[in-house]
Amino acid sequence: MFESEVQIRVRYAETDQMGYVYYGNYGAYYEVARTEVFRRLGIHYKEMEATGTMMPVLELKCKYLRPAKYDDLLTIKLLLKHKPKGSRILFEYEVYNEEQTLLNIGETTMVFVDMKTGKPTAVPELIHEKLDPYFSA
Repeated sequence: MFESEVQIRVRYAETDQMGYVYYGNYGAYYEVARTEVFRRLGIHYKEMEATGTMMPVLELKCKYLRPAKYDDLLTIKLLLKHKPKGSRILFEYEVYNEEQTLLNIGETTMVFVDMKTGKPTAVPELIHEKLDPYFSA
């Protein structure tokens, strides 16, 4: 299993009239976590696209347990419980506040797609190279 964390401070513009983080922003928080964690691993989305592979979202799930509020320092924990296979990769997320209270859980299923054909393609070798060591045989 692979696990990593990213921190984000809630900006005023990300809140709604109630002072809570607007529900639609959690997908963006998940994206920040994915992008930053991949960058730490040496996987750069921009470079992957330059080689002809994109990674669109196939499915997004999000469950709101408690509200995040303006100026909260959030920890977004990204978990990969399963080795990427075929053309898909499943990311799971847990969002905590500074008191380590679990606020939100979610997941995104991403699909690797050949940019020329628009069809699913195998998980790139670089992804396997960086992530496979975290999973037992």
